[in-house]
Amino acid sequence: MQTNRLSQSRTQAGVDAGLREHMNSVYNRMGLGVMITALTAWAVSSSPDLMMLFLGGPQKWIVMLAPIAIIWFGFNPARMSSQQLKLSFLGLSVLYGISFSVIALAFAGADIARAFFVTSIMFVGISIFGYTTKKDLSAIGTFCLMAFLGAFVVSIIGMFFEYSSGFEMLIDIVVVVAMSGMTAWETQSTKEQYNSAYGAEMNSRMAWSSALSLYLSFVIMFSHILRLMSDR
Repeated sequence: MQTNRLSQSRTQAGVDAGLREHMNSVYNRMGLGVMITALTAWAVSSSPDLMMLFLGGPQKWIVMLAPIAIIWFGFNPARMSSQQLKLSFLGLSVLYGISFSVIALAFAGADIARAFFVTSIMFVGISIFGYTTKKDLSAIGTFCLMAFLGAFVVSIIGMFFEYSSGFEMLIDIVVVVAMSGMTAWETQSTKEQYNSAYGAEMNSRMAWSSALSLYLSFVIMFSHILRLMSDR
């Protein structure tokens, strides 16, 4: 019996170490994407020629819609290799950086830095909650996803009809709350999906998928927190 307990203890230790490595991999990849987006946004916003090249005409719609096309058609963990997913993720990060270059011009640097700090603190705290809680967050995640999609549709309509500043603030708050719930859910899902028996390649694919989900939650949360904290 003592031998069995020792064996179980070693197995559990191996699982914990593997899970820790997997989670670190997810957050490292997500962090890399955020860094690439930030550097790209800074580089493009610092160059009038690049701004004109990417966002100075009808081509801006290609730049802004390309990330959606990559997510829907160019990021399939079930059929793509880990290396292909990596390239898609990095390309997506660059495209978001080009789009976010407008933020670097429209908002003060102090507001951007403050919003990034607040978003980072919130993200870390919510992720810790999602990782440690024993409560099933799938229902909360689904509800938050529906809330975000509703706010997204309303935002699209707002491109053609002018909303009051109070209503726009309400949309931003809804999105931030929805992204917070989704971040906790995605963190929990990432933890539960890991299995060392899947092998390195499959777990790497899942890590890229989770990194993308968390990356999107972070950048969306950041953009709306920035709007809430800046001079509207």
